[in-house]
Amino acid sequence: MKRTTVRRTALAGAALSALLVTAACSGNDMAGMEHGSGSPTASASASATATFNDADVMFAQMMIPHHQQAVEMADLASARANDPELKDLAAKIKAAQDPEINTMKGWLAAWGKPTAAPSGHSMPGMSSAPGHDMHGTSSPTPGASGMPGMMTDKDMADLKAAQGTEFDKMFAQMMIAHHKGAIEMAKTEQAQGSNPDAKALAAKIAADQEAEVRTLQKILDRL
Repeated sequence: MKRTTVRRTALAGAALSALLVTAACSGNDMAGMEHGSGSPTASASASATATFNDADVMFAQMMIPHHQQAVEMADLASARANDPELKDLAAKIKAAQDPEINTMKGWLAAWGKPTAAPSGHSMPGMSSAPGHDMHGTSSPTPGASGMPGMMTDKDMADLKAAQGTEFDKMFAQMMIAHHKGAIEMAKTEQAQGSNPDAKALAAKIAADQEAEVRTLQKILDRL
């Protein structure tokens, strides 16, 4: 009896040890699978934090409010524009730029940087051309807070007050100027930035908005 008991105990211990080893291996495999798969957001964040410099930070900090103003202008078009093609383009502008705003906010959070750029700063290497002013005067700095193509408060108030064809013409003129400012900022990021994701977004912004400028000009020419 004693031999049988001892043998059974030994076998039970061996079985338990084997079970624990198997569970541990399975746990490690699962952990490895979870780490390897990762969510797209986690992967994007990891890529965004891989490397960045001051130009990348300034690009995100300045392009966020620049995009926000474009989205505000596009929202106005949904209620005030008369031209169907212009309305459609405005909706596309909003659909493209809203997610880009969130992407850039995510980068800044990952980089440990504030969303807003320090007052009076502009992107490294960017020209000091005056900002756009629909009323024939130049701003003392490139747009608002060093951002080229930004509309003045008066420009936005006038756009909000316009209707129909008058709105269409004003919107097209303003968005062309606004886009040209964004293209300048994007090209500066491509030349000065180091983060691959930020530079890729800059390239996309430049390409998308150059195409939209051509469309806006065609619309303006026929209005």
